[in-house]
Amino acid sequence: MNHDGGPPPSFTILFVCTGNICRSALAERLGRDYLQERLGAGAGAIRLLSAGTRAVVGSGMHPDTALVLRGFGADPGDFRAQQLHESLVANADLTLTMTRDHRRVVLGQAPRALARTFTVREATALLPGLGDAPHLPGADFPDRARALVAALAAQRARQGAGRDDDVPDPIGRPVEFQQQVGELIVDAVLPILGRLADLATQRVA
Repeated sequence: MNHDGGPPPSFTILFVCTGNICRSALAERLGRDYLQERLGAGAGAIRLLSAGTRAVVGSGMHPDTALVLRGFGADPGDFRAQQLHESLVANADLTLTMTRDHRRVVLGQAPRALARTFTVREATALLPGLGDAPHLPGADFPDRARALVAALAAQRARQGAGRDDDVPDPIGRPVEFQQQVGELIVDAVLPILGRLADLATQRVA
């Protein structure tokens, strides 16, 4: 696990894929860079982690994925893959998986996490149903962020789960396919983080 010391952050997001060297790794490091740009010193309020259902434990990011990530202006840094385990899910306020199969694995380990576990593209597809206003109830950011997750779960109950929301595995595919997968992840991850960043900067009367 990648610990950065200091007090625990307010809200934790866990990204999950298979090996934790491509999709979820890119999502984590891309998201960290985005939050740093949006929130500056306040970016630590949102902790991003990733793990794999069959992780290549201790490995760095796949070279092609790292190339794609750098193309988006972020850097893999000292990334190391880790295995998904129940405590990671239990301690996450929001778990975003790359496929429906990954979501099933997560819920097999932690069934109580259903209301805060989504595929990443599913979560983004649910956002428009919440309306454009960034404001949600809560005295502080963690309360507002968890209210957002609860609103996503309620919207899913009304709307139903998506049927075509997987991010495909790029392992063994050309770098051009890695780029396409990277663009899918950007399009899925940034709207969610953007809504959370809005909540982090929301002023409460």
